[in-house]
Amino acid sequence: MGPATFAAIGAGLVVIGAGIGIGQLAAAAMEGIARQPEALNKIQTAMLIAAALIEGVALFCAVICFLALKAS
Repeated sequence: MGPATFAAIGAGLVVIGAGIGIGQLAAAAMEGIARQPEALNKIQTAMLIAAALIEGVALFCAVICFLALKAS
């Protein structure tokens, strides 16, 4: 297996991790909204900010995988 394989596996793991993280975040937000509908705006704002941060880290990790591929 060459470096391209490992870079592809790394990128796939990044996507899986981000998907799990955002899924758990959304599930917790939906549960919070169901318990306190009056807090919808605060929960939704916090959820979107957290999802953006998770996506940012995932994108950074994917870029690192591809840079490692190019360096090898």
